[in-house]
Amino acid sequence: MWNKIKHYWQLLWHPSIHFSLGFLTIGGFIAGIIFWGGFNTAMEFTNTETFCIGCHEMRDNVYNELQNTIHFSNRSGVRAKCSDCHVPHDWTDKIARKMQASKEVWGKLFGTINTREKFLNKRRELAEHEWARLKANDSLECRNCHNFDYMDFTAQSQRAAQQHSTALASGEKTCIDCHKGIAHELPDMSGVEGW
Repeated sequence: MWNKIKHYWQLLWHPSIHFSLGFLTIGGFIAGIIFWGGFNTAMEFTNTETFCIGCHEMRDNVYNELQNTIHFSNRSGVRAKCSDCHVPHDWTDKIARKMQASKEVWGKLFGTINTREKFLNKRRELAEHEWARLKANDSLECRNCHNFDYMDFTAQSQRAAQQHSTALASGEKTCIDCHKGIAHELPDMSGVEGW
């Protein structure tokens, strides 16, 4: 057994007898492109609405709620899909979010929210995790579509213009501080200060 390991170790670290270094380099480059293309394709597939609502936990709970909001249907016809609000657009942030979201697969496998009752029992915890994530990244996903620099405060209500021009502009608050429940129903917020 030790000889086999030693043999494979030598194959890894000694130049090939049968193939030139150029062939191995070009072959590695082509394999890298194929791998990257497959990886990126799979990554983008996980950003589709079809993928997101592929499990009944999302389709029957939060997706149904989204359909009743301005982010789903509005006068301009611009519609946000799940990944627009839950996955950053920048590649490095996207990869970090995908790694973080991989633990949600465990929830699917172990059935932690597989019924409406279980979902409602965990709703506040799930929402608080998402709010904390958005707070930590300064509502990055919101800002992908809602660019603060181009807001027309004169077209907003007096209260909204006041909040956007002071608390948001100063960095004291971020979008999610005031817009919880903008696309999904709020969990039971009894006992939470300010609600």
